[in-house]
Amino acid sequence: MAKVVINGEEKTVNATSITELLTEESVKMPDMVSVQCNDKMLNRADFDVTLIQDGDVIEFLYFMGGGH
Repeated sequence: MAKVVINGEEKTVNATSITELLTEESVKMPDMVSVQCNDKMLNRADFDVTLIQDGDVIEFLYFMGGGH
């Protein structure tokens, strides 16, 4: 377990990787989410190998398209 901050909310999580965290947090459309960990944007290819540590600050970023 790790104590982290996800989108500004302190949580204790069981996930060990970003991929597991997306599942644990029931993120809708995980293939459409960008992830920032400790102010560093992660490449999607690294989600499986980026390990979650106590104190990590994680942001799930959703980019919305649209316009006129």
